[in-house]
Parts: sequence; C-alpha cells; structure tokens
Amino acid sequence: MAAAIGLRVVGRRLGLGLGRTPRRALWGGHSKKEEKEVEENSIIPQEKKEPSLICPPPRSRKYVPPENIQSILEARVKEICGPSLAGNWLQTSLKDNRLKYQLLAQLAAELGHAVPNSQLHLMCSAQDVLTFYSTPVKDMLKFDELCAAELPPNLKIAWER
Repeated sequence: MAAAIGLRVVGRRLGLGLGRTPRRALWGGHSKKEEKEVEENSIIPQEKKEPSLICPPPRSRKYVPPENIQSILEARVKEICGPSLAGNWLQTSLKDNRLKYQLLAQLAAELGHAVPNSQLHLMCSAQDVLTFYSTPVKDMLKFDELCAAELPPNLKIAWER
C-alpha cells in the first residue's frame, strides 16, 4: 500500500497522472490562452447606448379636504370598530395598531392622502385623524407664496428670473 502511495506521489511530481484523469480533460481540454484568443475573436463591438431615463413627474402633495370629511371618517370608524363603539365616535382610541392601520389605510386609499410616518405616533384617537384630514395641504414653495401675496408698500422684493 505504501508503495502505491509512493508511486502516485512520484507520478504527480513527474506529471504522469497515474490513476487520475488529467485536469484539461475535466475542464474541456482548453488552456486559458486558447480561451482568451477565442474570446477576443468573438467580441463584437457594440454601440454604447445611453440608457433612457424616464423620470416620473414629481408627486403633488396638494390636498383639499372634502366637505363631508367628518361623515366619511365617522362611517369608517363605525365600520371598523363595529358594535363595540362607544357613544362619542371622536373619542375612539387608536391604541390598537391593527385598528389604526385599517382605519388609516382605508382613508389613505379613499382620500388619496396618507399620514406621513413622522406623524403616525400622533394619531391616538379619531379626533386626531379628523384634525389631520381636515387640514388642507398646499403644494407651493414659500417663494411662490411670497410672489403671490400682497406685500406692504414699504417692502420690495426683487426677483431675478
């Protein structure tokens, strides 16, 4: 047994490959030099095209609350809470996260205006939700508001355009 192992080691050093298949037979029989030559010949020059970037228009954050926002919210609160609703629906607690999620998700889909993540912790009751959805949101910059506003006669703003 030791003699067979010794022959195998000597055979490896001499490159005889006793009892084993040569590496090239396992990997297709091509050397790396041959592969590089084939790759260089098979490369077809392609024109570099600039990717077409189609940017969507910026989302408008403008929100005008509907006139019947209180009745819409009352209907949603009664629908979600069901018969367990107390007398005053505005005092309905939103401590249960599942209840809060259902209410806010339905209102966001219906009204097209979602509560931002930074204000979710402020929604503790139906009154807080009513206050949020009753507040209109303008989609104007402060500079645009200054342009549109009537300024006092002693204030002059020179806008460069």
